[in-house]
Amino acid sequence: MSHQAHVLGIDIGTGSARAGIFTPDGVMLAEAKTPIAMHRPAEHHVEQSSTDIWRAVCSATQRAREAAGVTADSITSMSVSATCSLVLLDKQDKPLALSPGDEAWNIIVWMDHRATAEAAECTATQAAPLRNLGGVMSPEMQMPKLMWLKRHRPELYAQIGYAGDLGDWLGFKCTGSLERSVCMLSCKWTFDPRPGHGWDHDFLNQIDMQDVLECARLPEQALPVGVALGQLTEEAANDLGLTTRCTFAVGMIDAYAGALGTLGRSLADAPERRLAVIGGTSTCHIGAQPERREVPGVWGPYPGALCDGFVANEGGQSITGALLDHLAALFSASSEFGDDLHGALSDLLLERLAAGDPASDTHVCPDFIGNRSPLADPEIRGTITGLTLDTPRESFIKVYWAAATSLVYGTRAIIERMNAHGYAIDTLHLSGGHGRSALLRKLYADGTGCRVVLADAPEPVLLGVAVAALAAQANGEVLSVANGLTPGEQTVEPDQAMQALHTVRYAAFKKLYEGRLD
Repeated sequence: MSHQAHVLGIDIGTGSARAGIFTPDGVMLAEAKTPIAMHRPAEHHVEQSSTDIWRAVCSATQRAREAAGVTADSITSMSVSATCSLVLLDKQDKPLALSPGDEAWNIIVWMDHRATAEAAECTATQAAPLRNLGGVMSPEMQMPKLMWLKRHRPELYAQIGYAGDLGDWLGFKCTGSLERSVCMLSCKWTFDPRPGHGWDHDFLNQIDMQDVLECARLPEQALPVGVALGQLTEEAANDLGLTTRCTFAVGMIDAYAGALGTLGRSLADAPERRLAVIGGTSTCHIGAQPERREVPGVWGPYPGALCDGFVANEGGQSITGALLDHLAALFSASSEFGDDLHGALSDLLLERLAAGDPASDTHVCPDFIGNRSPLADPEIRGTITGLTLDTPRESFIKVYWAAATSLVYGTRAIIERMNAHGYAIDTLHLSGGHGRSALLRKLYADGTGCRVVLADAPEPVLLGVAVAALAAQANGEVLSVANGLTPGEQTVEPDQAMQALHTVRYAAFKKLYEGRLD
């Protein structure tokens, strides 16, 4: 057992909780993952359980520490990244269940779209907070979800004693602190951290949510990422297999952890040219500059959401990796490709691509649950065009190819919108599951015309969380910590021979949106 100091990074994704043990110089010693359950009680309703997630976090932490061969008292600090899901507790801080079942389903998951109408009402106000959201409120944000509860489940809303982002809830669970992360409050709660701003009470009155600050126990200030939130309580330390000497550092939304782990050390070098692309179940696109940039259809500007001194903008696609999984489930022929379906299709399509477009007449609109950016329209639905009476296997291959290219073209549309409003993006810092696909790595370069940078760090999201944990020992200096870590990088340059193919396909992709992307 090692007695060197270590830090713990926790990432709570859509389908699992992961834990990574890191050395002070950012080397990951071990990782463990535990699945988390999901409940879909109705169309557009997606729920999870904080009880189940806590079990998963504790299991992953204990197994990662054992695999790393380090002692409990060597873990001196920890932090978290998480999806922007909404955790509800009652006035005794117990899970406030939304639906009956074996678990206390007390979390409205980020992808839950029950509050689409309420989001539209927020947008219609055109109040000041909309200037920080690209002009459009998303049903994936917290105010519309709480509005929905107040209208449709008033008896439940009246019982709320705490409502918070999943990452902030973990900080509360571990330390008892009600303080919140600037990343989570500004990105998902309409909080503006600029001096003299904060909560917009006129907006809250317009949407009849002036009581939310009290019932959710929302603070008047937000804490920067990486500052110490507090020490672990005895109960939390026992559950996690750690000690009360472990400091919990303020965390961030999972995409921002991925951006910090890949982009953080490059922000001093032409940040306006760089975009972090974090591709997994969904895809987030995060850019940051010292100056404030308002980009229609792109969330932000968010001061300090990534780190102090930079203002972030965030574009997104609500399902990307999940779309490829969904298409595999729709086509019975997908079973012919074995256990590593995505790897097998990557190899096959790269081989076919050498001879030209593998499916020149097949195209997909990937927005099966709406377009987050740059159109900010939750009512858009997916489309598959160009199907013929091919064999089921051949049809599946063509649709998979068209879907994969469409995900990249969605990123290209976001880049074009950001570049029209103060960015000059020509470099993508790619992380997440998409970065592990040879096909997607090539498509991101060729399909956008940008160079793609891939960090050698095995888990960039967990590395970003480790940076926050290490910053708690360095006066919260997140960028200083990130700059001190030097994992290697690989670069994929766009293949100019593919330019014509993607020019034609991108034009066909834009036609699916009936001119709205022109």
